[in-house]
Amino acid sequence: MTRGPVDRFIDAIEMTAAVFLAVVTAITFVSVILRYIFAWQIPDSYDFGSLLLGILIFWGIAGASYRGEHITVDLLWSVAPPALKRAMDVFADLLTLACLGAFTWMMAVKVLSTLNDNVQTFDLRLPVWIFYFVAWIGLAAAILLLAVRTVRLLLRPDRAVRHANPQPLE
Repeated sequence: MTRGPVDRFIDAIEMTAAVFLAVVTAITFVSVILRYIFAWQIPDSYDFGSLLLGILIFWGIAGASYRGEHITVDLLWSVAPPALKRAMDVFADLLTLACLGAFTWMMAVKVLSTLNDNVQTFDLRLPVWIFYFVAWIGLAAAILLLAVRTVRLLLRPDRAVRHANPQPLE
């Protein structure tokens, strides 16, 4: 099966989240080694770790929202007929999309206020708004991917993915 541009975009979003996870892991590992063996620390390692962890979480939300791998309670869903399952998924996706929309809007406000307040890291005095902006891009990607998931669920249920199960919905 040929992968279209939307599928390649989804793969890029997930790869970006994976790269941020690798960077956070590397910073934490190197920071601990330097602190305990050489009694030295990377300047702003705590700030970088926490800011990059926030970015990682927001980019991870994008992949989890598209794949339907976020926390769910499937007691009713698992015994429902296929048409009701699809209706429940569409409702859940639309509700999640609305919540993510509000969250993304408020995060944009936070990015602008951090920029205007000139918030900086402690040691290196790097601007924090850049990290917030990259996190905001992850939230915006989450909205796009969830919209793609919802449209596919409505128009092409055979291409919609449910949870970690790679099988399409019925």
